[in-house]
Amino acid sequence: MKVFRTLSILLALVATMSLSSCNYNTIVEQEMSVEQAWAEVENQYQRRMDLIPNLVNTVKGYTTHESETLQKVVEARAKATSITIDADNLDEATLEQFQQVQGELSSALKSLLAVSEAYPDLKANENFKDLQAQLEGTENRVTTARGRYTQAVATYNTTIKKFPTNIYAGWFGFEKKPQFKAEAGANQAPEVKF
Repeated sequence: MKVFRTLSILLALVATMSLSSCNYNTIVEQEMSVEQAWAEVENQYQRRMDLIPNLVNTVKGYTTHESETLQKVVEARAKATSITIDADNLDEATLEQFQQVQGELSSALKSLLAVSEAYPDLKANENFKDLQAQLEGTENRVTTARGRYTQAVATYNTTIKKFPTNIYAGWFGFEKKPQFKAEAGANQAPEVKF
């Protein structure tokens, strides 16, 4: 009985020491960093969503013939707000869907801002200029937040793939996190015509 107890204590000690070298806490910390970085991405996209109604209403007051463009922005915003992704359920498919909807919204916003070129009074409006500057700043914040997310995911994914951590990561259910991908056609320079 004493031998069994001593053997049990030794086995527990060896198991504890081997688990302490499995980097479990490091993986957890890095997974939390990914979740925090994803929350920041969502936060910046939400900031953009909040600016859009004000921008649309400001443009609507100056443009009477651009209802189709305004409607596309409103529809793209509605579509983008209908997709929410929990960081725990983040995978390639959901991230791709999220990125596609956000890309559609970006495209609609570019069209809306291009419309302003035809309306000098709108371009001179202080509210419009302020909203346009805030939107541009938000786009920069989105880019920064996406970059931080990408870095956090790269660190996490590298950690769970290294030996022997990959063994422990598999045991504890840590899975690879998805990365943002470039939008279709992003690898080609835009055509400029004069």
